Amino acid sequence: MELFIILISLLGSFALVMGVTPVFIRKLIERDVLTIDYYKRGEVKIPTRGGIIILAAVLLVFGIATLFEHLWTPPLLHVSRVDWALIIVAGLFGAFGLVDDFVDVGRPLKVIFLSFFSFRLIFDIHSTTATLPFLGTFDLGLFYLFFIIPVYVLVVANLVNMHSGFNGLASGLSAILIATLLLKFIIAGYNGVFMLSSMLGAVLGFLWYNRYPSRIFLGNIGSLSIGAAIGSAIVVSGFLVSGFIMLIPHTINFLMYVYWRVMHKLHPEDERWKIVKFGKVREDGTLEVPNYLTLKWVFPYFFRMNEKQAVLVMYALTIPFCIVALFVPY
Repeated sequence: MELFIILISLLGSFALVMGVTPVFIRKLIERDVLTIDYYKRGEVKIPTRGGIIILAAVLLVFGIATLFEHLWTPPLLHVSRVDWALIIVAGLFGAFGLVDDFVDVGRPLKVIFLSFFSFRLIFDIHSTTATLPFLGTFDLGLFYLFFIIPVYVLVVANLVNMHSGFNGLASGLSAILIATLLLKFIIAGYNGVFMLSSMLGAVLGFLWYNRYPSRIFLGNIGSLSIGAAIGSAIVVSGFLVSGFIMLIPHTINFLMYVYWRVMHKLHPEDERWKIVKFGKVREDGTLEVPNYLTLKWVFPYFFRMNEKQAVLVMYALTIPFCIVALFVPY
């Protein structure tokens, strides 16, 4: 029955996104909801805020599943409290991302609001213990509920949001992370597989249009909601250590950016540390990046490669960490 639920939710959300996205792309173009794709020659504009399709598809699958729960006895499909908690938090982060797309609310307010959005998870945490390899198991109590949960989810959402910028980078990496978590949930027998499988199907469907050359971008609503879903699944399951392992490339990317910002503050006149958001494309189609201070720029800085190749390298870098995390029980 569990395999049936996973397949139905995954294929259902995948089919919805695959079918709706072309229509949504046309609507966004008509309304001029576009942003520049800086890694294409010329001024190429692409529809953005496409992450709303992912959230809408997952919520629709949840709604259909709820209807089936009430029409059949015994229920043909079952959506657990944990599934609902995960999608509620992801939806709140996504809604905030949509607001942030229209109005820059600022970093302090962003941290405060997004931290409170994770509190819904507290009601579905059955254990506040954390196991650290070689150190033992610790009961963190209220510290786990009111500090670790909101901070972990907030950090993961922002890590996913930051490790982006190339066609298919954020959506592809997120699909890898969600698939890893789904496998861990299945192996452990935890609730939450319905949300993870629905989100995986929706992200894979979106990736088809977001891969190189992109026809639509996620926007803040997409990266924040997907990141929140990943972070929420990690804290609800207690897979804090394995979650950290699978996110090591994202964390390295963040630390590199922090180092860049610090050096810029210390040496504002030095061109080496100048804050630049985008690179550009050479005549032969390869990437010309300004430095090697974010993870996605490291390989294009030292080797001539195009955008698609750079994204595949990032996938290849993340997969080994996810494989290790799959076998770490903590």
